Amino acid sequence: MVFPEYRPRRMRKNEAFRGLIRENRLDPAQFIYPLFVMPGKNKREAIASMPGVFRVSIDQLAQEARECLELGVNSVILFGLPEKKDAMGSGAHAKNGIIQQAIRELKNKVPELMVVTDVCLCEYTDHGHCGCLINNDVDNDATLEILAKTALSHAEAGADIVAPSDMMDGRVAEIRAALDEHGHETVPIMSYAVKYASAFYGPFRDAADCAPQFGDRRGYQMDPANSREALREATLDVDEGADILMVKPAVAYLDIISRLRDEFDLPIAAYHVSGEYAMIKAAAERGWIDGDRVMAETLLSIKRAGADIIITYFAKDMARLLRR
Repeated sequence: MVFPEYRPRRMRKNEAFRGLIRENRLDPAQFIYPLFVMPGKNKREAIASMPGVFRVSIDQLAQEARECLELGVNSVILFGLPEKKDAMGSGAHAKNGIIQQAIRELKNKVPELMVVTDVCLCEYTDHGHCGCLINNDVDNDATLEILAKTALSHAEAGADIVAPSDMMDGRVAEIRAALDEHGHETVPIMSYAVKYASAFYGPFRDAADCAPQFGDRRGYQMDPANSREALREATLDVDEGADILMVKPAVAYLDIISRLRDEFDLPIAAYHVSGEYAMIKAAAERGWIDGDRVMAETLLSIKRAGADIIITYFAKDMARLLRR
């Protein structure tokens, strides 16, 4: 048999060769680790549907942060569980709200950590929707003012990046205007620009206690069937002043990450969401897959699709594996 002159296997025969020509690499400095913050003291509660992930009280945050930094994971994103909820989600922008306290704690104890904050109302409303309601329908424009107040309160507490996840039309412009007007023009906005109405969010809603009490979020989150619409959503956010564009979920929407990467020159983030994480963990616990290899392969697929930043519950696990 006559072979072609070029044999690809020549460059695959050992790790030194493979590493030499590897096109994509995972770097813990480009991971963001989600943290769920709960009221109380000295609390650390396991989340049953997300093995290895915990809700922690504010006094436990510094320990979590130092562990991240030790592993090279320099950034976290905060989600809060307030003591009280109401119809308007007023706890989201309270000066001494759960996230505002968490930001100050981290910036006081671990100032080198980058703190990103999720800006949404679903964790703070008693109905579980991402905005205020009129006749059981989320009112887009009335919600914008509350979102801007929330983002501003995070910036004033010391947040490095604010990340609106609500999918209200016009929220990036509203938040950008509020930040700039109050002297926070250097705080970037990482917009959940393309957030689908996905079935992969279930474990997160357990963790953050934010499932809708009626209906669903398909009236404001994107239809999973659409891809061209993703470009329209991202373009709007770019025009309104977004600094980073995010796609959520990640693995089920690698094509969308790739399309945004081709279309825009802003940094692209991808959220490897709770359901995507939980499936790998569950299968690995049953011995059906090699958990470490599947974790690495999955995160590499997100990177290969074009993401610069990966928000993932695997951040610490992957950092440990890379260190080994």
